[in-house]
Amino acid sequence: MIPIRDTIPSRTYPVVTTAIIGINVLVFLLQLAVGGDGGRLVYMYGLVPARYTDPRLSHYFTLGQQAFAFLSFMFLHGGFWHLLGNMWTLWIFGDNVEDQLGPFRYAVFYLACGLASGLAHLMLNAGSNVPTIGASGAIAGVMGAYFILYPGAKVLTLIPILIIPFFFEIPAYFFLGFWFLLQFFNATAGPGGGGGIAWWAHIGGFLFGIIFLKISQAIPRTGASKAIARATARKRTDRLQVIRPAHPGGNDPNLYSTIDVTPQEALRGTQKIVNIPWGGQKRLLKVIVPAGIDGGHDLRLKGQGRLMPDGRRGDLLLKVRLSDPVSGHEGHGSL
Repeated sequence: MIPIRDTIPSRTYPVVTTAIIGINVLVFLLQLAVGGDGGRLVYMYGLVPARYTDPRLSHYFTLGQQAFAFLSFMFLHGGFWHLLGNMWTLWIFGDNVEDQLGPFRYAVFYLACGLASGLAHLMLNAGSNVPTIGASGAIAGVMGAYFILYPGAKVLTLIPILIIPFFFEIPAYFFLGFWFLLQFFNATAGPGGGGGIAWWAHIGGFLFGIIFLKISQAIPRTGASKAIARATARKRTDRLQVIRPAHPGGNDPNLYSTIDVTPQEALRGTQKIVNIPWGGQKRLLKVIVPAGIDGGHDLRLKGQGRLMPDGRRGDLLLKVRLSDPVSGHEGHGSL
């Protein structure tokens, strides 16, 4: 399963997630520049459990080198596809977790998850002399937090069947739960670090991500975090939005849903393209949001509701929903 995107738009620009991706790319370019000495670099700055458990190896490294490896290992990667897979996954899930925690708490959370994943790998592979590198343990922590924060979100997923690609919107709790079970199966079916994949690091990162999320949420946001949220607030929501209409029952011919806009878009007016799955079909429609509209106002799309027995068709009513990037909640008040 290859995740393409999730259905939860972030309210602010993910500055920390972007910075983490940038650092990983920069470190990878430095790895390429080292060339033939790459193996030595990986052994020096990767996480090698035997360096901490075997006195014959540990005396070759200073205390600072041993400690720094717990940080540096999560910024090294074994190849382009390793880097791309990790950074793509972080981009999909990291922005929403950063939205919830704020940039400072999220940065500490990410590093703590990476450290915990390294400790989990060390404890369960104490005698391994194989270097473990990659951001996947820290990203697993981000996925664990997403699992708790957005279980009802959908993940657009590419599933190749034979040679034909199929796209499915899979609930986040199922996608992430299946991913976690797959890590656990691989970890228990063979050596934890076999094939260069640290399965227990993934598992540890995911579980500690859930724990660290609870701890992080108990820490209040600082004034600096709120200022950054205001500065990085997205000026636009996604131009293409998926609208899932609901029907209240009875003889009401109308369907009801919401459309997301930012306060700036509500003030100035905007246009959106909405994808409406209903009755086994998907419709693409252009929706014009007039300037000066209030949150909570309904936009009426005539003729897009239920088809009644007498041949009449109801309307689709979209309630305008404004987002508040500072408080982290969506509001329905006026501008």
